[in-house]
Amino acid sequence: MEKYEYRISGMTCAACSARVEKAIGGIDGVGSCFVNLATERMSVELDAAVISKEMLELAIAKTGYGYEEIRDNPIREAQVAGEEIKSLRGKLIAAVAFTLPLLYIAMGHMLPFGLSLPLPGFIHHHINPQGFALAQLVLTIPVMIAGYRFYVVGFRAVFLRAPNMDSLIAMGTSAAFIYSLYATYRVFAGFPEYAEHLYYETAGVIITLILLGKTLEAISKGKTGEAIKKLMGLQPETALVERDGSEVEIPIEQVIVGDVILIKPGAKIPVDGVIVEGTTSVDEAMLTGESMPVDKNPGDKVYAATINNSGFVKFRAEKIGRDTVLAQIIRLVEDAQGSKAPIAKIADRVSGVFVPIVFCIAVAAFTGWFIATGDVTFALTVFISVLVIACPCALGLATPTAIMVGTGRGAENGIFIKSGEALEVTHRIQTVILDKTGTITEGRPVVTDIITATGIDKKELLQISASAQKGSQHPIGDAIIKGAENENLPLLPMTAFESLAGMGIVCRVCNREVVAGNFRLMTERGIATGHVPDNLAADGNGTDPAGDIATGGVDPAGDITRDNTGPAGDIAAGGKTPVYIAVDGKIAGIIAIADVVKPGSAKAVRELIDMGIEVFMITGDHKITAAAIAKQTGIVRVLPEVLPQDKAEEIKKLQAEGVKVAMVGDGINDAPALMQADIGIAIGSGTDVAMESADIVLMHNDLSDVPVSIRLSKATLRNIKQNLFWAFGYNVAGIPVAAGVLYIFGGPLLSPVIAAAAMCLSSVSVLVNALRLRAFKV
Repeated sequence: MEKYEYRISGMTCAACSARVEKAIGGIDGVGSCFVNLATERMSVELDAAVISKEMLELAIAKTGYGYEEIRDNPIREAQVAGEEIKSLRGKLIAAVAFTLPLLYIAMGHMLPFGLSLPLPGFIHHHINPQGFALAQLVLTIPVMIAGYRFYVVGFRAVFLRAPNMDSLIAMGTSAAFIYSLYATYRVFAGFPEYAEHLYYETAGVIITLILLGKTLEAISKGKTGEAIKKLMGLQPETALVERDGSEVEIPIEQVIVGDVILIKPGAKIPVDGVIVEGTTSVDEAMLTGESMPVDKNPGDKVYAATINNSGFVKFRAEKIGRDTVLAQIIRLVEDAQGSKAPIAKIADRVSGVFVPIVFCIAVAAFTGWFIATGDVTFALTVFISVLVIACPCALGLATPTAIMVGTGRGAENGIFIKSGEALEVTHRIQTVILDKTGTITEGRPVVTDIITATGIDKKELLQISASAQKGSQHPIGDAIIKGAENENLPLLPMTAFESLAGMGIVCRVCNREVVAGNFRLMTERGIATGHVPDNLAADGNGTDPAGDIATGGVDPAGDITRDNTGPAGDIAAGGKTPVYIAVDGKIAGIIAIADVVKPGSAKAVRELIDMGIEVFMITGDHKITAAAIAKQTGIVRVLPEVLPQDKAEEIKKLQAEGVKVAMVGDGINDAPALMQADIGIAIGSGTDVAMESADIVLMHNDLSDVPVSIRLSKATLRNIKQNLFWAFGYNVAGIPVAAGVLYIFGGPLLSPVIAAAAMCLSSVSVLVNALRLRAFKV
């Protein structure tokens, strides 16, 4: 399937988007078609073997709407939106300029309480009815020209047998204008009483109010897309590159893969790449949310829109244009804002039949009142009011605007929700399953405790151990070396290194034999471990926030959970891995290694539980290690010793019970589980495979964003339901009033002008309500 995106111009209501979606989605070879009224975007997948792109575009043209292919050009997108607002604003100003004097002439003399406004004799309805009628005609024509698009699109939709909002406006105002032309003719034919039957101001005011509503809508839509604009604004426009031995500043679009780019202190990085020269620290907050700069050395990756803090570096461009991480993030947000939530189908189904039903109601009301009163003017007033007040603008905007603001608000805070469906489903989550390593924990082992025997201090033991691990490629060895670096301990000379699979290492450090490994290695070498004090140097109880490390299912310290007692037993109970260190045949101490729990994990678990959500932890680790981590974070339900391929099966078991499940993970082995879950949530520091498989991506690498995502989903769905309620309620209440039902029982008759104002207000109120989501607190 090939995917294309188009900007569809001329859509004004849900009936428009529903028509395009139905017309294109029903073509053979089209796999899927989604049309978003708020963004005016159509996303379509087609089978190139069945239908060509040219045939697709011909079908779009036949719907009667304009189209333009979207080619990942953010600047062009911003220009189109700006041009639309500018054009609408100009038309509105012109319409207001002519409508105000039109209202003065037509209605000024009708003000109550003796406030009648004076009119010059040559346009006074009693003194010169011909001038009175002609002045209104002259002022109305420019207003209708300003709103010509309503007539072109509206009548074309009628001819295509797919009437829309513009059709309602075009029919209503045309009826008022044509009847007024007839009355003007009668005035000039010698019947001055017809000057009291002019409806020019109705047509003019309705067009002006609709233009006002459309202008406010366009401005509000611009605000709903603020997240996209902010993301687009992060990337610099130019890059300083080396070309033919000299430095050249070029537009970012001209950067090619392989270019060597120079970055000065304080400058933004233009594209993704790898440092080839220099060292620096980079502010990556826009990607990760981490406030602390990240040190960068040759060989390290850098990303577009991040900020070079201190050093001067050169890096080789590896990903440009749409392939950069920033571009992928922007595309994530655009796709989400262009997608539909299942709840939107309600509005689609209603809109598909709504406009034709309104036409029938308007005609029936006109006929009924004309028969009942014999007054064509009265019947025409009812006819126009029904057509104008029933425009389903608010209905079409109710869902997409809330999704735009909701997903945009999430994006501003590093929460990328990939689709409207994911946004809707998330609020129904009942169970959250958390992967342990890299999700609950940091995903990398660190030194947590150092226990020493008599005659050696902790720093000396750490220095000797780190020196011995220089030849090791094991994560445990890396953790010990990193621990020594953190203490600024220099590594000592090491020789005769030997790695013993599944047990540890043996080497010589400063001509002293060093043995480092598990209890089994100590036993095989005949080294007694009883000289280590039966306590932990850190807190003595083994409850430090630490966890076992993932090493492919093999515990590098051996079977420490069943056979060891004393400090090793304390370490194991705390979810840590003990590494025994012996020097010249005698035990020197134990270094505890653990994958520590992330600072926000426990708080996130508590918040999920407080929301009434059950939290599981799933891991391939031993049950005692898993239990230690669960205890530190407050998780009650633990699924330990689960192989990667079985994680998805565990989720299926919960789903079979009717439970809505979210899976949170970061590794390649989490991808099947992420896809199986009702909602897959990937931690941003995870693999590309995990992020591709997920429905929600958390860039901050922090579990605290999981409850935030659920709260955001609930807030957005609540907002959508409010919008739909008011949109439906408005039409349900407004149409009978416009049709004169209240008038039958002595109530008021709705003026077409008031109907137009109410219709505009309904659309704007939906947009304003959606914009309230921008105040959502993370």
